[in-house]
Amino acid sequence: MPQDLSSFDNIYTHLTSTYGYPVLPRKSPRPHAPAASHSIAELSLHPTLEAILHILNADLPSAHFLCRHMQNKPAWEGMYIHGLLHRVEGDFENAKAWYGDVAHSDAFKSAWPEGLETAKEFLDDVKAAINDGAKKPCSKDLEDLSRREIDRLSQWCKKQFGVERVADATTVWVEPSEKERAMAAKMIPKVDAESKIGIARLYNQISNDTQSQ
Repeated sequence: MPQDLSSFDNIYTHLTSTYGYPVLPRKSPRPHAPAASHSIAELSLHPTLEAILHILNADLPSAHFLCRHMQNKPAWEGMYIHGLLHRVEGDFENAKAWYGDVAHSDAFKSAWPEGLETAKEFLDDVKAAINDGAKKPCSKDLEDLSRREIDRLSQWCKKQFGVERVADATTVWVEPSEKERAMAAKMIPKVDAESKIGIARLYNQISNDTQSQ
């Protein structure tokens, strides 16, 4: 790893030249360079640029954390990066859904001037390449399209937000949409009456044990 990881461009160049641009999902859940995750966070970049660097470093949990705070209008570029993240994960249906939501945005058009259908064809081709992975390596065409997509999106975000430090990233976060709120609510387990009774009994038992000591 080079000594100078003190700027967006340096880290971007290091990650892409060392590990390439992501096309097929990785088998390992670990980042390419765990130390780079710290360097990326220390830059305090605009969340879109930080998320892109985390994706290039295969630190998908860190990228996902940032994307969750940019998944509603007017943060179209954040929503697009969320779709890119799902593409890198191999979750192509979710990727298509996010791409569809932002297809009208300048950020998406900068990466896919041909339009949404071409982007979806790319996703389908990557999915097919996963199925053929045991038979042949990923084609150079897919690698080139992945490079083009990420390079163009990165350049758009750099031009839009700059690479200066963002003192408080929460100032650029957006409230989740009603759709996202509903989905989150469904994921929260409901505590039924029996569970509440069980918790109360456990609490009473702990209290009794404490008093008897």
